Amino acid sequence: MKKYILAQRSGRVYLLLAILIFGAANAVIRKLTELGEQNLIGGDRNPISFCNVLFVGNLCALLLLIALYHRQWRRPLLRQIARKDWLIMAAVAILGAVVVPTLIFTALSITTVNNVILVGQIDTPLVLALSVWLLGDRVNPWIIGGAVLSFAGVALTVLIQPPGSEMVAMGMGFEIGRGALLTLIAAVFKAVANLISKVSLQQIPLGIFSVFRMLIGTVVFFLAALVLYGPAHFMDVASPFLWRWMLFYAAVIVVGGQSFWFSGLKRSTAGEISLATAFNPLAGVLAAFLLLGEVPTVAQYIGGGVILCGIVLNQIGVQRLNAPPPSDAAMDETEKVLFKGV
Repeated sequence: MKKYILAQRSGRVYLLLAILIFGAANAVIRKLTELGEQNLIGGDRNPISFCNVLFVGNLCALLLLIALYHRQWRRPLLRQIARKDWLIMAAVAILGAVVVPTLIFTALSITTVNNVILVGQIDTPLVLALSVWLLGDRVNPWIIGGAVLSFAGVALTVLIQPPGSEMVAMGMGFEIGRGALLTLIAAVFKAVANLISKVSLQQIPLGIFSVFRMLIGTVVFFLAALVLYGPAHFMDVASPFLWRWMLFYAAVIVVGGQSFWFSGLKRSTAGEISLATAFNPLAGVLAAFLLLGEVPTVAQYIGGGVILCGIVLNQIGVQRLNAPPPSDAAMDETEKVLFKGV
């Protein structure tokens, strides 16, 4: 009994650490970019540019993940994975490790971190809607109400924003900031990657998927950037300043966050996992304030408040839905978050 209680407590600690790390990711990226601007190469080139961050950061994460999971890459295990599953993993990797980060990083360069965090919460009701529509997942009025409120909170965050210089006309007199638009598109791709993962990749070992995802993401992004921008775009990729910070980012944010998260999953119930996930936007907003001094705008306060109300309703719904069979519920929740494409 004592061991069980200690395992539960350690699970909560691991989940809390993971959420703090994941929540701080966007603010850390912005902070690293600002550090690069203070250490220009040749007087005008930021070594921690978007392309360098994504390529070198992924490469560092790949090396660390190989060191962490190389024992899972055994020939008998690899032979058990069908060709169709490899193709699905490749598609999810391109979406989760190339398309989504590209959109998010671009959004971070033109809008506030808080905007990206709050608007990005649209992926929760999107995943729910797709899961109910295509997979027949069970829901209750609390969960539906939470999803509706979360959607409304994101809409308010976007609609109440004062017009800026990066506005995109959407028709019928409606305009949206380009950063918010990119974040919304990223959320759609992320939701699709989640759904594909949930349907097709539940039986794939974590180590194999993590390493393969990062490998495909690194290679595809590098080739795409070469075609679109040319080799000169990576002229500062060997900068020791860049590699030092990317090793830090990969070790703490990518590998550290994932390790804490999956360690927490093994020791926690579905309710604890869901509750921990709900704190992700709060952790992100807090990190933006502490690292960047970003104070939420009126629109972000209003939209964020509505999103929090939606999260509370969702938590009530999840607790009621998963209360009877705790072990099965915990496994189901593990499958939901196992391949987030983040």
